[in-house]
Amino acid sequence: MNLPSKYEVLVITLSDRAHKGEYEDLSGPRVILKLEEFMRSEEWEFNIELKLIPDDTSVLRSLLKSATGHCDIIITTGGTGIGPRDITIETVRPLLSKEIPGVMEYIRVKYGTEKPNALLSRGVAGIIGKSLIYTLPGSVKAVDEYMTEILKTLKHTILMQYGIDSHGKTQ
Repeated sequence: MNLPSKYEVLVITLSDRAHKGEYEDLSGPRVILKLEEFMRSEEWEFNIELKLIPDDTSVLRSLLKSATGHCDIIITTGGTGIGPRDITIETVRPLLSKEIPGVMEYIRVKYGTEKPNALLSRGVAGIIGKSLIYTLPGSVKAVDEYMTEILKTLKHTILMQYGIDSHGKTQ
């Protein structure tokens, strides 16, 4: 398989209050900033779309099902905690064809040693259809921490997903 000539990326912020306009979504734009920096450094062509939705299972599921047909990367922010409206993980996990637990486990342990509350995040990573997906917490600080670690392996993850080893051979 060949790598995409242009990466289609969807960033989804889940937040009832931001969706209602009670406050500005800062985490979705922060994900976009980090991705843009990374993709420019790799000299990849890309298009990033941001969607702001409420914490609603049916809205998220519908959006994910339509996005996995054309998006290469999906990153959600928000809804990964243990609150009653935190539905991201319960919605995403059943859709995964492959889960990639190591990245999220590492992030929780790394940041949880300094801030035990970080261990309460239930974020997952994996593949849905042809889309690589990561679910991040909703705070800007957490987005910075998660994206720092995710971006260290993103290129290799994409190469593996497309069956290309680090030497450019097809697997």
